[in-house]
This record gives sequence, structure tokens and C-alpha cells, in this order.
Amino acid sequence: MKRLPLNQPNFTIRRERDMRALSRLALLLFSGLLLAGGFIFAAGQHFAAVRYGYESERLRHERERLIDEQRRLLLAREEASSPVRLESEARKLGLQPVAPTQIGTNGAASDRLPQTTAALAAPSASFNR
Repeated sequence: MKRLPLNQPNFTIRRERDMRALSRLALLLFSGLLLAGGFIFAAGQHFAAVRYGYESERLRHERERLIDEQRRLLLAREEASSPVRLESEARKLGLQPVAPTQIGTNGAASDRLPQTTAALAAPSASFNR
């Protein structure tokens, strides 16, 4: 077996860098990050749409409940302000219906008209120029 002597000078071997392979790897990394970011953005949009859907459904039910309550309150107000109900409540308070003799006029129609002042009936001389 032949051996090389220990004092044999060996040259250091350097490996060449393939710049095209590095650029392809960088492009692949950038594309992967862009694709992953797109998926994350789309997932966020999807979850926001689902959340808004649930919120709109909740608001729709709330609106229907409020409309039903409004109808109920309007019906209660109409029942409370009906003439039959008002009459019975007035009788409970001790009020009596108006008699025809209680209705009358307080005087002639001229009593209700406002009196005109003399200044308006006869304008002053300074306006007659």
C-alpha cells in the first residue's frame, strides 16, 4: 500500500456558489411567503364574514322582537285610550258625564273678537305725506 508522505502540500478546494440556484431559492421563499400571507388574509376575511353573518342574524332577531314589542305597546296604548276605557276610568275617579245644560256659550260673538286700538284705526299724520 502506497501512502502519501505527511508533508505533501494539499491545495484547499473551494466550492463555487451557484448564484442561479440561490436566486431560485430566494424566489421560491418569497413566493411561499406571499402565498401563505394570502391564505392568512383570506382566512381572516372568511372568519370576519362568518362573524358578521352571526351578528346580522342576531340583529334580525332583535329587530323582529322589537317590532313585536312595538305592536304590543301600540295595541296597549289604543286599548288604554279607547272611549269605553276612559269613561270607566273617569267614573272610578268620581267624574260624571257632561250634561247638556252645562254646555253653553259665554256671550255674543263680538265678545270673542279682539278690540282694535285707535292707533290702528286712524294712522298718525306723519304717515300721510
